Amino acid sequence: MQIKNEEANDAERITLIQFAAFDGHPIHAGAEATEHLIVERLRAEGALSLSLIAEENGEAVGHIAMSSATVGKHTTGWFLLGPVGVIPSRQRNGIGSALIREALQCMKENGAEGIVLVGDPDYYHRFGFKSFPDLSYAGVPNQYVLGLSFTECTPEGEIVAHDAFRNPTKKVEAHPDKNEPSRRVHHYLSINNGK
Repeated sequence: MQIKNEEANDAERITLIQFAAFDGHPIHAGAEATEHLIVERLRAEGALSLSLIAEENGEAVGHIAMSSATVGKHTTGWFLLGPVGVIPSRQRNGIGSALIREALQCMKENGAEGIVLVGDPDYYHRFGFKSFPDLSYAGVPNQYVLGLSFTECTPEGEIVAHDAFRNPTKKVEAHPDKNEPSRRVHHYLSINNGK
């Protein structure tokens, strides 16, 4: 498996991964998946801080995104993990875990203070995430609001994510300032996994 930074020609493949990963998922309770739309909007607005894609034999099988978030009084340094998706035929094979570990390492190496997310605590505890009594996300029970600090700072306050998480279908034509240099972290990693 190879994990690499998203390139321009990966956008459609990432959309397909995220849609396939969440289409019919129980968290949507009959509603259509929107994770692929969230990633598309983050990309269009230049808000993807990190976007990694996993490939096996040239096939795109997984993707993870990170975007900046406000955490309480902290308007910089904190990032929201998600969405992370793996195509159904390759789920439960460690691809999502590998993407998460590499994304966390990359963000830590590039100076992030910490990462927050909304997700299953039983899954995310293995990566060091935990709930904090004063960390919240509007409309989400506290046990699913998780944080991981890379510093001595404890995450507290309300998490405010990019508007794409609240309104993923808003159409955006292109990054608002094409002349602005990319702020994304570039990361390339190959994982052999004995193959």
